[in-house]
Amino acid sequence: MRRAAAPPPAAPGLADLAPDQRLRRLELTVTRRLDGLLQGQHRGLLPGPGSEIAGSREYRPGEDEVRRMDWAVTARTTVPHVREVDADRELTTWLLVDASPSMEFGTAELDKRELSVAAVAAVGFLTAGTGNRLGAQVLTEGGLRRFPARSGRTHLLSLLRALLAAPRADGHDPGKPSAAQPDLGAALAAVQRVARRRGLVVVVSDFLDGLPDQRADPAPWEPALRRLAARHQVLAVEITDPRELELPDVGLITLVDPETGRRREVWTGDAALRRRYASAAATQREQVRRVLRRCGATHLALRTDGDWTADIVRHVHTQRRLAAAPAAARGGLA
Repeated sequence: MRRAAAPPPAAPGLADLAPDQRLRRLELTVTRRLDGLLQGQHRGLLPGPGSEIAGSREYRPGEDEVRRMDWAVTARTTVPHVREVDADRELTTWLLVDASPSMEFGTAELDKRELSVAAVAAVGFLTAGTGNRLGAQVLTEGGLRRFPARSGRTHLLSLLRALLAAPRADGHDPGKPSAAQPDLGAALAAVQRVARRRGLVVVVSDFLDGLPDQRADPAPWEPALRRLAARHQVLAVEITDPRELELPDVGLITLVDPETGRRREVWTGDAALRRRYASAAATQREQVRRVLRRCGATHLALRTDGDWTADIVRHVHTQRRLAAAPAAARGGLA
């Protein structure tokens, strides 16, 4: 009797690879499946060489236009000066990555933090271009870690490597007072302080920080996000895991709050309990969507058990259609 051949070993998942191997896998995935979707989609805010003031320098006869004279500096120094401007066509992208303990949860191939790194890789590789810059602020349990805005593939890879190598939370002892929790609102305000030029701001989080019990009440981070979206184009990438949306019937389990260390035993065999949990989770996610919509941010939802590349492709195509619709309407009215 012929023995059946053993099935080939499964390819290692992203979480099983070393950091450098994961970076290479992410880069190949982005460039093969998503390349060309975002390049060239941003335009200058105003026609011409630029509009953002970058400083002044001395006037060069025969080279500089008189209309660019900086009369205030000229009057102070008694030496003719001209204004220097940055080209608006150069896109500056600021990332706010939530790396708080709640982002370490995951029951699929990727956990929430690893999926957030994949989202950062997609944004970084797709917005890379001549003159484009990428900066980041990472919200951790120990505070806010800052990466200045720079251009180039080396800078992006160093940022991704730092995100992958960031230490994980060791958990909290329920008997000890917990440390100050990461504040998403304060982190958004910090991004606003460094993002002086108009550009793209990408916030990657589960947006669970301090959601109020009443759906009509504002989230504590809502005012800061609203101020940020008033000046910049804001993309809010919401990271979720399937077990945050519904409980499986697996008997008695212990649930642990990663932010505070609180524990609670739950009997998942209760069908009514599972229905209440799913209803409360759906209400919570709808509350997040409503807040993001009120703030004027574009919403992209990613799940740890989903195809994140396909979700990003669908999002980009949807945004393209929405952007093209007003232009087509104007053409029809002309």
